[in-house]
Amino acid sequence: MTTFAKVTSPYIRKETSVKRMMTDVIIALLPLVIFAIYRFGMNAFIRILVAVVSMILVEIIVVMVRHKPHPRVKGFQARFLDKLKKVNITNIVTPAVSATIFSMMIPSTLPIYVVFVGASLGILVGKMFFGGLGANIFNPAATAFILVLVSFPSQFTYTGIDAVAGATPLGALGGSLANVSTLVQNYSLMDLFLGNIPGGMGEISSILIIIGGIYMFVRKAADWRITVSLLSAFSVLILVASFGLGLNNPFEVLGYQLLSGGLLFGAVFMATDPVTAPVTKPGRWIFGLLIGSLVVLIRLFGSNVEGMAYAILIGNMFAPLIDYYKWSKNTYSWKMMVGYSVALAIIAVIVFIGLGGLNL
Repeated sequence: MTTFAKVTSPYIRKETSVKRMMTDVIIALLPLVIFAIYRFGMNAFIRILVAVVSMILVEIIVVMVRHKPHPRVKGFQARFLDKLKKVNITNIVTPAVSATIFSMMIPSTLPIYVVFVGASLGILVGKMFFGGLGANIFNPAATAFILVLVSFPSQFTYTGIDAVAGATPLGALGGSLANVSTLVQNYSLMDLFLGNIPGGMGEISSILIIIGGIYMFVRKAADWRITVSLLSAFSVLILVASFGLGLNNPFEVLGYQLLSGGLLFGAVFMATDPVTAPVTKPGRWIFGLLIGSLVVLIRLFGSNVEGMAYAILIGNMFAPLIDYYKWSKNTYSWKMMVGYSVALAIIAVIVFIGLGGLNL
C-alpha cells in the first residue's frame, strides 16, 4: 500500500531540511550582521535584536493561539504547555532569518519603536495571516520594510559619507541617470563595492553580499537562476536606458545602479526565498526577469528611487500564476526561451522610447 506524506513548501530538491536551509542563510547573513555592528555600533545591534525578538515572539504567539487543546486538557498551565508543544525549531529559525534580512534593509537611526512595529506587522501580515511557513505568498522581510517605509517615511535618514544630507547614493541620484558622473566624485564605485556609503545597515557592502550569495548558491540554500535572471534583465535595461538618454558613460551608470540601493541584497537574499518564488526552473528565470524589469521601471519612471522591495512583493503575487499547472513545466523549451527574449526586448523598447529614444 502506498502512503503519502502531506508537506508544505518550500519544496527543496535535495536531502536537507528547512532548518538546514535557514541555517545556511543565517551563515550567509552573518558577515553582513558583523559589518553592520562594526560600522554602526550598538545602534545596529539593538535594532537587529529588536527585530529578531519581535518576529520570533509574534510567530510563537500566533502558533499557540491557533492551537486548541483537547477538552480533556484542564487548567491554565496544562493548556499553556499543550499549546507550547506546537512550537518547533522552524518557528524560531525562520522568523529570525526574516528579521535579520529586514534589519539589514533599514537605517541604523530608525527609531526602535518603528523597528518593533515593522517587524511585528511584517511577520503577522506577510506570513502568519496566510497560515505560516509554506503558506504565505509575500516575503515577510519585504512586507515589514514596505510597511515602515510607507508609514514612517520621515524616519528614513542615513548617516555616513554623504553628498546629500540624509540620502543614500541612490537617493542622491534623484532618479536621473545623468547625475552619475557628478555623484561618483562623492560615491566612487569602489566605495559602493566596499560599503563606505550611507544606506541600509546590510545593503551597503556589495562584496559581502556577493560572498554570502556564493555560499548560498554552493550550498543550494538559494537558487542562482533567480539572481542571475534578475541582474541580467536589470543590466540590459539600464544600458538601454543609458543609450536612450544619450549618455557617454553607460557602463559607469550600470555599475552605479547595480551597487547602490538594495538591488544586490534583494536579488541574493529576498527574491530567492523558496516559499514566495516559483517552483520550476524556467519559472524562476521568468520570476527574475519580472522583478529586474520592475525595479528598472520603478527607478526610472516611478517616484521611488529604490523599488526593490516593491518589485519583490509584486513578483510574489505573480509566482502562483507562473507556477500554474497548465503551462508550468520544470524543463526548458524553445518557447520559454523565445518568450523570455521577446518579453525583455519589449520592455527594453518601452524603456528606450520612454526616455526619449528616437525622439518620439
